Amino acid sequence: MRILVDQNVPLVEEFFGELGEIVRLPGREITAEAVRDKDILVVRSITRVDAGLLEGSRVRFVGTCTIGTDHVDLDYLRERQIGFASAPGSNAESVVDYVLSSLLMLAEEEDFVLTDRTVGIVGAGSVGDRLRRRLEELDVTCLICDPPRAEQEGRDDFVDIDTLIERADIVTLHTPLTDEGEHATRHLIDATRIEAMTPGTLLINAGRGACLDNAALRRRLEQRADLRTVLDVWEDEPAIDEALYGLVDIATPHIAGYSLDGKMRGTELVYQAMMRHYGLPARRKLGQIKPDNWLRKIVLSGWAPPMEALSLCVRACYDVRRDMLGFERYRRRLGLAEAFDRYRAEYPVRREFSTLRVDLKKNTGDLRDAIEGFGFKPKLANK
Repeated sequence: MRILVDQNVPLVEEFFGELGEIVRLPGREITAEAVRDKDILVVRSITRVDAGLLEGSRVRFVGTCTIGTDHVDLDYLRERQIGFASAPGSNAESVVDYVLSSLLMLAEEEDFVLTDRTVGIVGAGSVGDRLRRRLEELDVTCLICDPPRAEQEGRDDFVDIDTLIERADIVTLHTPLTDEGEHATRHLIDATRIEAMTPGTLLINAGRGACLDNAALRRRLEQRADLRTVLDVWEDEPAIDEALYGLVDIATPHIAGYSLDGKMRGTELVYQAMMRHYGLPARRKLGQIKPDNWLRKIVLSGWAPPMEALSLCVRACYDVRRDMLGFERYRRRLGLAEAFDRYRAEYPVRREFSTLRVDLKKNTGDLRDAIEGFGFKPKLANK
């Protein structure tokens, strides 16, 4: 078999090498001509998979190593009886790490305490639910908006989007992009809702770019720069709004879910589904082939102030400023659109909070709770 894979998918040879010949291409260079003589296609979110790409090809299985599937025409695949798999939940921990690192950075800059803020989470799926659990471990008040889940599960502890915007100090978006039905999310945060946000509100989008009206946000920030903003996803990527890019506090090129751990889990999930599709045994397991973390542990004394210690652990494992500054360096050299793709293609190795062990000496109270709440692995040292 011939397998075409996005070059940003890790451990491809280790997982898929036994199946046949592997060809790697940048996601935006995966064209109809490139896939015509391939049997298997493995992509990430920037490749649109539809009839225009696949019609007339030999492809019988498509995998996307991502949580979302809005870049894939699932109806077309079903009609053509082409096997399909995504990687639900694979990079959720990575996105949560990104949001928490951003929150901690802005809390330091603005001199506020996270536990004094109310966080409104829009979307209670893999990312939103994990984020809620981590924040609530730190005693942060959370409001949740997810109308489809509220209906399906009869939840009365969720709030509607307008109530969330009215009451939350921080609004963070984690919804899929949908265009149809009463729960369509395209421009869910539209001009009216952006205008309704209280000055000082912190707005984060690490879900789907078009869930937020980028032009309306730009107008608000141009007229009165009274919102703090973190954007990892944008409308019309990679040709994003340059004026908006210059106005937001943290701007990154769709890398919130780009931890090595999240990418590797995505590869494994697609591999497992592919092997089931072809009726073959899945001989490879991630635990056997994933690389060690070069930073394995941090040791903290019992008298370490909890929030300062937490900040140290976050910066040691993943500091969002690295991506913010790195993206800007690429932009100066290449221009914004090219920098968007190049930074993703050359993304430095990043590990998740859960890969870092934190040894605590004689402290199992507030410090342990803070460390564990943010997703690290605390361990009480013997000495």
